[in-house]
Amino acid sequence: MNNLSKHFAPKALAPKALALFGAVGVALALAGCGGPSPLLMSESTGKLSGQRPGYFKETEATRLAQDFPVHGVDVSKYQGNVDWMAVAEGGVNFAYIKATEGGDRLDPKFFQNWNGAKAAGLPHGAYHFVYWCRPWQEEMAWFERNVPREADALPPVLDVEATPTSSTCPRRLEKQQTLQEIRAMLAEMERFYGKKPIIYTTVDFHEAIFSDGELSDYPMWIRSTKHHPKVRYGNRAWHFWQYQSDAWVRGIPTRVDRNAFYGDTVDWRNWLKTNSFASTK
Repeated sequence: MNNLSKHFAPKALAPKALALFGAVGVALALAGCGGPSPLLMSESTGKLSGQRPGYFKETEATRLAQDFPVHGVDVSKYQGNVDWMAVAEGGVNFAYIKATEGGDRLDPKFFQNWNGAKAAGLPHGAYHFVYWCRPWQEEMAWFERNVPREADALPPVLDVEATPTSSTCPRRLEKQQTLQEIRAMLAEMERFYGKKPIIYTTVDFHEAIFSDGELSDYPMWIRSTKHHPKVRYGNRAWHFWQYQSDAWVRGIPTRVDRNAFYGDTVDWRNWLKTNSFASTK
């Protein structure tokens, strides 16, 4: 038994062969997708203006991600001081920014990143990293205290991952209780921000908690940096795909995650319109 399996209660573990059901939100058509993003440059394709030559090693994921024309980044304090105007001018379409963790941790770069992306006119949103040994009410209160409620912000994201190496949270995650807490946090996010939140998750957490199609009524943001999502997530519908963790992007001084949106540019514009309104709750 590895460290990750110890983090989940035995009945939460799912087989590698996934049986998945349902779809997330409104289906977004792939028809009409344009060519590859200008950000997608590999060792074999030369040098991107203002970038380093050969700035990432091509994988199946980075090749297949070129089928999607809308790409973005997600950042935290580890990306340092980001030049958001350069990011926006370099072809990035959106950014998700780490805001909070647990019930008392604020990413020290959050407001700098939030205000910088906003000033650059880049669609942006915030995410919360769940700490499993804190009451969910305290976590949501902390997120709401720090993340602005703005009409044109992207929907908030709930980042749910296993943390088996945590020295302060020995809790083993039992599937039904974990799902109950996740759904409560998502409902609170939607109540406060007036937008349906997105679930971010990884392969291991998905297999343990979501592998039977749970919470398919929420948009999903999945991580798969080697293969197409179908290889590890089966037929699970997704809105965002984190396909790379070692990209060099203009305006960002360190390596960064890159993400693709499921749909073409028309789908993207429509999705932005759908998620651009003030909360009335």
